[in-house]
Amino acid sequence: MGRPRLHDEETAEALLDAAELMIAADGPDALSLRRLSEQTQTSTRAVYSLFGSKDGLVLALAQRAFEMLDAGIHALPTTADPAADLVDAGVLVFRQFAIEHPSLFRLAFQHRNTTPSQQWPNLGPAQQAALTGLGERIAELARARDITDRATPEAMIEFHALCEGLAALELRGVLPTGNEEQLWRHALTALVSGLNHDALARPERPGNK
Repeated sequence: MGRPRLHDEETAEALLDAAELMIAADGPDALSLRRLSEQTQTSTRAVYSLFGSKDGLVLALAQRAFEMLDAGIHALPTTADPAADLVDAGVLVFRQFAIEHPSLFRLAFQHRNTTPSQQWPNLGPAQQAALTGLGERIAELARARDITDRATPEAMIEFHALCEGLAALELRGVLPTGNEEQLWRHALTALVSGLNHDALARPERPGNK
């Protein structure tokens, strides 16, 4: 029999769980590999073995964020109302992720990391997969309305920007207490209504094909 793996996927998940809690409590600058290894009853060597560095661990947390969003979007049921489905993608997936994992939201969308993405090659595909899932929901809306979907990338950016902004405001306590979900639904419904008539049907700009 071969030698057992000292640092396996279970160890990696335990380290990511503990790191998320640490960052949630004290911010990303407080992330300490020594404290992390003590809390997970492992060693700093495990972090370097699994993630390469402290920056690699942070990037792995960002990857986890996009994987959660991707899983959430794909698990969301598809109904006969693609506009409502798109609003649900924002409220039930993006908002729920942000309020349940605020530290991951900030790492993935608001924290600028100077480590080259090539050092964590899975981050890019995880991010793209989440965006692709959102793009599929927008494309479904375009097909249902018999509208060209050539503007889907721009519509996706607009939808994502609104979700990110609402999440940031809610986490800062700016949104009216008790009415957060209702405000999300109103804002996203207004945007999606505009996508029906404007964004998805806007003509190509000069020079674009």
